[in-house]
Amino acid sequence: MPEAVAPADGAVIRQLADGRFHSGEELGALLGISRAGVWKRLQRLERLGLAIESVRGKGYRIPGGLSLLDEGAVRAAGGASLQALDIHLLEVTQSTNADALTLSAGGLPRPLAILAEYQSAGRGRRGRDWQSPYGSNLYVSLACQFSGGAAVLEGLSLAVGVAVAETLAATGLGERVQLKWPNDLWVGGRKVGGILVELAGEMDGRCVPVIGVGINCAMPQAAAQQIDQPWTDLARELGAPVDRNQLAGSLLAALLEMLAVFRAQGFAGLRERWQALDGCQGKAVNLLLGERRIHGVARGVNEQGALLLEVDGSIERFHGGEMSLRLA
Repeated sequence: MPEAVAPADGAVIRQLADGRFHSGEELGALLGISRAGVWKRLQRLERLGLAIESVRGKGYRIPGGLSLLDEGAVRAAGGASLQALDIHLLEVTQSTNADALTLSAGGLPRPLAILAEYQSAGRGRRGRDWQSPYGSNLYVSLACQFSGGAAVLEGLSLAVGVAVAETLAATGLGERVQLKWPNDLWVGGRKVGGILVELAGEMDGRCVPVIGVGINCAMPQAAAQQIDQPWTDLARELGAPVDRNQLAGSLLAALLEMLAVFRAQGFAGLRERWQALDGCQGKAVNLLLGERRIHGVARGVNEQGALLLEVDGSIERFHGGEMSLRLA
């Protein structure tokens, strides 16, 4: 298990969250320790992915500051739709999805959301690591119970993409936000977020989909160096920091609204909205299935969420799994 953030560490983080310089003497007085002790504590915080800047004569700061999560602010941003939602806000965890799966194992009487400032073992699709530095991005998992087994959840990850993309568009990104089948979020052809849906419960009865969403808000350079594909974040695209509480509340409200439509109509009720956001529509693409590569033209998705690919003049359908779609 990841080591919890000590109360003293949390006090330093909150002090530096304003983005201003704070002297070693000031931080030492806050914690009741020496300047050398302050330096050691700041080094530990850097291991959580925090970028600490040190300037002689000025002190220490987190460039740009941090928008720390607050449950009250998240609920205020999400409005009345979050009243029946259980929200767990964590400082450090291995994976919000793993936490939600554990809490959902015995059933889930009402929806559950888990948000974290930092993930030590964040996961993306196909087992990839998800860079999760402290207080920089958004890591959220939403779990809710369905009956009817896994079959009724066909196309859910694409439906989630609609809710996330529309939430991001409303931040000021507008039509620059696009989706790449099956679960990537793009801005200007660069990845800004991703989706991972996992299941708890029974495959043919009561089941709980756990919807994991990661959004790059202000990626520190140290974490960015570990990313192996073109990426961007909201701060770069909007030219200003994003309020993570506002984003989290708006996202959770959008996901709950989407789930109501999905329960009633399945992915078919959201297909047109997904098609309007499709960043690959009409473009030449390569579909990678292990060692196999299929070249074609993307033609959107069907009512079950399967990719429609025009190959040699005919339309073929591909369902999500161990495959990856790339622009040719």
